[in-house]
Amino acid sequence: MFTDFNSLKSDAEARMSASIDKFREGLVGLRTGRASVGLLDGIVVMAYGSPTPLNQVASLSTPDARTIGVSVWDKGNVQAVEKAIRESDLGLNPATDGTLIRLPIPPLTEERRKDLAKMAASLAEDAKVAVRHIRKSAMDVVPEIEKSEDAQRANEDAVQKLTDKMIAEVDSLLKAKQADIMSIS
Repeated sequence: MFTDFNSLKSDAEARMSASIDKFREGLVGLRTGRASVGLLDGIVVMAYGSPTPLNQVASLSTPDARTIGVSVWDKGNVQAVEKAIRESDLGLNPATDGTLIRLPIPPLTEERRKDLAKMAASLAEDAKVAVRHIRKSAMDVVPEIEKSEDAQRANEDAVQKLTDKMIAEVDSLLKAKQADIMSIS
């Protein structure tokens, strides 16, 4: 599959980066007490007879730090949007005014903050496991590419350094998110 170490390393780096990007997306979905339209990314609305992402039936905005505004384009979809938001696990209570739905973001309790910090840590661990799996598959290919033991060792060290760099990035993102979660008042 790989003819040289550079192609193997760039493939591993791309796959590791994709795992970290998925981790970042997961962190966006964790509610921190501040309004963010990213909280609503996973919400799917039954509109026009099929499941549709919320951002394809409404405009999303944050008029202030504690409110998300959802402006539904078609008045016929307002109830479906409300239902989808209520049934999500975000714990938001929509307030509707015509085609505008306001979502007040309640302050987080200390217990909920700790739960969110644990969820962030779990997402981080999943990302680290994914990075380590990619490292292992790259390490398994190194002997097939390089026949000399010195070259194999050098390439394995390079893969390990890349892995360490990616794990450090996950740790850094986790630390920042946990600080954000715990500092919101």
